[in-house]
Amino acid sequence: RRHTTSLVQHHCIIKMAALSAASKVCRHVCSRHAPSAKVHLLQSIGGAVRTEFPQVANVSTVTSDLRQLLSEQMEDMKEAGTFKVERVITSKQSSHIYVNDRENDVLNFCANNYLGLADNPEVIAAGIKAMETHGNGCASVRFICGTQDIHKDLERKISEFHGMEDTILYASCFDANAAIFEAILTPEDAVFSDELNHASIIDGIRLCKAQKSRYKHRDMADLEEQLINSTARTKLIVTDGVFSMDGTVAPFEQICQLADKYGALVLSDECHATGFFGPTGRGAPEFCGVDGKVHIINSTMGKALGGAMGGYTSGPAELITYLRQKARPYLFSNTLPPAVIGATSKVFDLISNDHTLISKLNSNISQFTKGMTDAGFSVGGHPQHAICPIHLGDAKLATQMADDMLKKGIFVIGFSFPVVPKGKARIRTQISAAHSSADIDRAVEAFYDIGKAHGIVN
Repeated sequence: RRHTTSLVQHHCIIKMAALSAASKVCRHVCSRHAPSAKVHLLQSIGGAVRTEFPQVANVSTVTSDLRQLLSEQMEDMKEAGTFKVERVITSKQSSHIYVNDRENDVLNFCANNYLGLADNPEVIAAGIKAMETHGNGCASVRFICGTQDIHKDLERKISEFHGMEDTILYASCFDANAAIFEAILTPEDAVFSDELNHASIIDGIRLCKAQKSRYKHRDMADLEEQLINSTARTKLIVTDGVFSMDGTVAPFEQICQLADKYGALVLSDECHATGFFGPTGRGAPEFCGVDGKVHIINSTMGKALGGAMGGYTSGPAELITYLRQKARPYLFSNTLPPAVIGATSKVFDLISNDHTLISKLNSNISQFTKGMTDAGFSVGGHPQHAICPIHLGDAKLATQMADDMLKKGIFVIGFSFPVVPKGKARIRTQISAAHSSADIDRAVEAFYDIGKAHGIVN
């Protein structure tokens, strides 16, 4: 009896162990395959045992709940006029483009293609050549095996363009802004940010442990008060050079004076300025006459500089070297592909000493703002900048006017919350050097007709 009991106990122990192992295997299989799969295990010990897992029903329920929740929130967006619909372009990015469901081309007045270089033949050819010589991509981050000679050459050209010591490339300027604050600022330091800075700056600052202060938009008295009250080791003032939704310019002369007075560094996000703003396209610091006084520049290659992708930080050599060691988006993201590097490098060759496109852009800006003002519209932004917001206030009105403009062959987009504050919806128009004088007149005429139909102008 004792022997038989022992065998039964032993058999049960083996069976329980086998079932436990089978359960682990099944959980592993479930985690590796689609949730809809049903797993059946045949356990030989003690007979056939079929194990079914009920996760499918649970996942289905959870997914259904999520769908319902998101659908309700999106219905609220549609009701408020803030739901965004992506229009599909079927041609190259240019001043004249083709979109789905339209036979004729339309005029594009909402691209960041300020110099019209997105479809420039020389730029495209340079990108193709770089692919032929350096391949499609590096399949690596920079510090492993992702640094090619063309990356270093472009970093050198950017540094020379901005008058900086060195430059580090990122996949986007969003990454550049996400990287720098966390990497260089500690709880002993402080960052002072304009309240209307770009979302990438806001998110980047959230990642760091520094003391955080936000000053009123372009309000130098508020900034000075915060600088006075700071006892931080390192003080960093950060601002958009040009504010993307408003087209306003940071008051760099006063910012740099305060930085000198209180021993602060200045960082400018130059995404909506690099290549086309200022006499030679060196951006807002050049426009404001403070070349050499802005210590750090973050900018993009995805707007005026060919319109592809990529961002960078330019500044002191020690800062750039330190970022190569500590900047997480740089350390954990693939390097930019050769086509982008080659094309952007060609853009710097084209614009570094030839300012013809800047002159054409400035002429177009003047023509557009005068035409729109004469037509009775409120045009915001700096009168010499290519961002020309048409203020409307109501989100639904901005969306409806943009849709009506497309029917007249003008591609513009209405901007509303959360991209801009509630009650400050607008159509943000952006002028390009690629626009002809006739393009400008046609856009103004369409705005007048649509504005009149909606009771915006008389």
